[in-house]
Amino acid sequence: MNTKNSGKGGARSSARLAVVQALYQMEINGEAAKIVVGEFVEHRFSEIIDDNPLNSADNKFFSDVVVGFEKRNDQIDENIKNSLSKDWTLERVESVARAILRAGTYELIARPDVPTSVIINEYVDVSKAFFEDSTPGFVNGVLDKIAKIVR
Repeated sequence: MNTKNSGKGGARSSARLAVVQALYQMEINGEAAKIVVGEFVEHRFSEIIDDNPLNSADNKFFSDVVVGFEKRNDQIDENIKNSLSKDWTLERVESVARAILRAGTYELIARPDVPTSVIINEYVDVSKAFFEDSTPGFVNGVLDKIAKIVR
């Protein structure tokens, strides 16, 4: 997966970027969370992406979001569906953007220790690493709607 360097960092920021890649991989390959988490922790976190090593990622946080999404995916997808415009379906959302929304929604629901604004801003930044179009604004709008409901 090709990403631009967003210029921001930190262990959780690196973990969030990896979470989106992991959720994308799970959807595309139909792999279970524990398998994907193991692969990332054992192999992928030692890779360098755009001159930035992923090994600075917060492994515990990464694992929590990936495994947590798998356990709550129906609740997460329902929240996303309810926050989309009437003429949009979850399946219509581009697959990487869908992974971003799923990760952000999981955090909004299950991680009350992380402030809402941090979650939304972090996933908007992640979306900027993948998209140069209006997708970051779309991610911001959907996560903001979800936050108003679940928080």
